[in-house]
Amino acid sequence: MDIAGLTTLRLGGPARTVVEATAEADFVDAVRVADEAGDPVLIVGGGSNLVVSDAGFDGTVVLVRTSGVTVGDCADSGGACGGVDVTVQAGENWDALVARAIDDRWLGIETLAGIPGSVGATPIQNVGAYGLDVSATIASVRTFDRFERTMRTFAAVECGFGYRTSVFKQLAPRYAVLSVQFQFTRGDLGLPIRYAQLAEALGVDIGARVPAADVRAAVLELRRSKGMVLDPNDHDTWSAGSFFTNPVLDDAAAAALPFDAPRYPQPDGSIKTSAAWLIEHAGYHRGFPAAEGQVSVSTKHALALTNRGGATTGELLDLARELRDGVRAQFGITLEPEPTLIGCRL
Repeated sequence: MDIAGLTTLRLGGPARTVVEATAEADFVDAVRVADEAGDPVLIVGGGSNLVVSDAGFDGTVVLVRTSGVTVGDCADSGGACGGVDVTVQAGENWDALVARAIDDRWLGIETLAGIPGSVGATPIQNVGAYGLDVSATIASVRTFDRFERTMRTFAAVECGFGYRTSVFKQLAPRYAVLSVQFQFTRGDLGLPIRYAQLAEALGVDIGARVPAADVRAAVLELRRSKGMVLDPNDHDTWSAGSFFTNPVLDDAAAAALPFDAPRYPQPDGSIKTSAAWLIEHAGYHRGFPAAEGQVSVSTKHALALTNRGGATTGELLDLARELRDGVRAQFGITLEPEPTLIGCRL
C-alpha cells in the first residue's frame, strides 16, 4: 500500500506493513508488538502533517482510527471551570469535534475550524489559528510511553506547549497520544477575537465577542480562500498546510527586517514574523514556479506547497529548499519546516 493514499499531500512510497487500530487496546498492541520486534513504526492519523519519502516506509504504519467522545461536567474530574469536560479518542476527526463544540455550546476551539487531521495530532503540534492554540483548552493528554511500555497521562502544565510544539514533538517518537481531555467553558458567544484578519472578516473590532457559529463560518471561509480546507478537486488543497513555521526572532534579528515586515510581539519578549511575507518578498509568488509544473506554491497561499497531480516527494522538497535558501539569502532567516518529514530531509 502506498502511503500517498494516507496523506493530504498524496505523496509517499509504499509501506511494508499497515495495521488499522479501531480501539485503544489495538493501537497500543500494534505499537508495542512492532517496538518489541525492533520494527520501525509510523503512526498516522489524518496524514495532514506528513511528508513521506518516495521510497516509502520500511516498517509498520499504524492507522489510528479509534473513536469516542466522553462528556461530563468539570466537577466530575475535580475541576472548577464551571464548564464541560470532554475526553476524545485520538482517532476522532478534529474538524468534526469543532463542529460538535459549536452545536453543544463548548467554547475555545471555534477558530480552529477546518484544520484537517485527527484529535490525537493536535497536542503534538499545538495546532493553532486566528489567535488561538489548542493548548488553551487541553486539560490533559493520555499517552502510551513506548520506552517504558506504560500508560502515562500528562497534565497540561507538563506538556511543554509552545509555538507549534510540545513535549510530545520534542521527545518524539517516545509518546503515542491515545486520548485528549479538554475543558471548555459554555456559551454562545465565542472567545474575544484576537486576530485582525478574522475581526475584519466578521466586521468587528479586536476583542469583540460574536456567536461562535459565526466565528467558525468566517474561519472556514478564510481557510477556503487560502486553499486550506480539503477539497479533492482543488490541487491547492493537496498540501500539508503551512509548510514552514512563522519565524520567532530576537530583538536584533527583528530589527534587521525591512521596515514593512510584519512584527508580532510575543509574551516572552520575542518577535514573530510572517513566513508567507518573507517567501513572497523573496520573489516567490503564489503559483511559483510554473503553472504546468508538478509541484508549486499554492495559488492561494504562499505558505502551502502543493502537489499539482503526479508529483514526487523529491520534487516537493526541491521546491521547499529553493524557498528556504532564497529567504535565507534575502533576509538572513532560515525557515523551519512544520510538517514531520519521514525518510527525507531538507
